[in-house]
Amino acid sequence: MTLYSTFEAFKAAAEQEGFDEVVVREWGPLHETAEHEHPFDVRAQMVSGDFWLTLNGQTQHLKPGDTFRVPRHTRHSEKYGPAGATFWAARAN
Repeated sequence: MTLYSTFEAFKAAAEQEGFDEVVVREWGPLHETAEHEHPFDVRAQMVSGDFWLTLNGQTQHLKPGDTFRVPRHTRHSEKYGPAGATFWAARAN
């Protein structure tokens, strides 16, 4: 996935790919989200902090500049570092 230097560039590229909602997601320090799923596809780029995404039984440690995808209806859990985390998220509803 291409890395973007601005939210506007990320948003424009995501919309060209058919994503219909693009948001900035900010999570507080040490926040954890139990296993869940979304009714939409997600494409995202980390902006700040640390984020551990457990998807299909595998945990990824994501840092600024890293990208990830979560397909709709895929069970996953989330854990955020001591400084929290921010990422840009594009959703295909």
